[in-house]
Amino acid sequence: MDLRFTPEERAFRQEVRTFFQENLPQEIRQKMIDGRHPSKDDIVTWQKILNKKGWAVPNWPVEWGGTGWDPVRQYIFLDELQSFPAPSPLQFGVYMVGPVIAQFGNEAQKKHFLPRIANIDDWWCQGFSEPGSGSDLASLKTKAVREGDHYIVNGQKTWTTLGQYADWIFCLVRTDATVKKQEGISFLLIDMKTPGITVRPIQTIDGGHEVNEVFFDDVKVPVENLVGQENKGWDYAKFLLGNERTNIARVGVSKQRIRRLKELAAIERVGDTPILENPRFREKLAALEIELKALEMTQLRVVAAERTREKGKPDPASSILKIKGSEIQQATTELLLEVVGPYALPYAAEDEGDEHLSNEPPVGPDWAGPAAPTYFNWRKISIYGGSNEIQKNIIAKAILGL
Repeated sequence: MDLRFTPEERAFRQEVRTFFQENLPQEIRQKMIDGRHPSKDDIVTWQKILNKKGWAVPNWPVEWGGTGWDPVRQYIFLDELQSFPAPSPLQFGVYMVGPVIAQFGNEAQKKHFLPRIANIDDWWCQGFSEPGSGSDLASLKTKAVREGDHYIVNGQKTWTTLGQYADWIFCLVRTDATVKKQEGISFLLIDMKTPGITVRPIQTIDGGHEVNEVFFDDVKVPVENLVGQENKGWDYAKFLLGNERTNIARVGVSKQRIRRLKELAAIERVGDTPILENPRFREKLAALEIELKALEMTQLRVVAAERTREKGKPDPASSILKIKGSEIQQATTELLLEVVGPYALPYAAEDEGDEHLSNEPPVGPDWAGPAAPTYFNWRKISIYGGSNEIQKNIIAKAILGL
């Protein structure tokens, strides 16, 4: 298998890079470089810029705004987006519910929702996980009972990322409790302004408000908002999660983080010596770069296999990308803590017995601030999108045949 890029593909990479350099607002890029979260307005601004160019939904069918790029160009675009770095288009719309609607939705759903998702006129969130139904997603208990032209939805979703901004939520709901649990699930699109929906924030360990609980109390959802067939939602969810796990490798993100690590390690010193010249640190950094290169080669093999894979069928190899991608991303945050050292502390310890200690932020470089919060926040990466333990089971069954 030849994993080298052609001259045309290298030219395309340069075209993408030049567009980012000329069109991404510098203040947004600087946030990304510093490891800070882009705001809702940042994401909306950037996605609209991409959509005007025709690049907001490169993975979609051409008739619904897609680019017609082959898998290699899609990979190059995503790699450049992440390593530049620039904000991703809203994942829940572009890479999750959008492809599901394009693949399994009816014409009315496609015409209404897809243009609005591409231009981020609607902000979407994901309603999959529930208390007690995380890794075992098929055990979900949120019910949807059909009454005439509506479903009546009752239940609770949790860890709903950015749900505080959402106009719509796509949900897995139980529509038949008498069959095998995977066979009684449906895929519903729900307007977040519908009476009976309550969103409550969950404060994460880094002090942020990124995730939420969402409660449904007798929420009326039109039957026309059912995607595909009733009780076939598990199939659509597997399709969605296959896409998510491929993207979740985030090779470009790790490239950018390692590049940033080198820059900062050349600045910070232990005594008179830059951390970057410390042999032990260099050894760990080199080992991480080797692992990232191996992951990149694996992702390119998956991309190459896209040409022959049956359309709509998830690739079990995406589980390998998810596992190793999340481990490498977490490792970059650990090395960043080493570089930042005491500046990683968001606040100095408070001790009533010592007047010299306070809860004021320590004096340090601006870029040091996000180090500890990012370290804590990125512990989640090996859990969401299907925990790494679940991914290992998928690999054992689907790839190794155990």
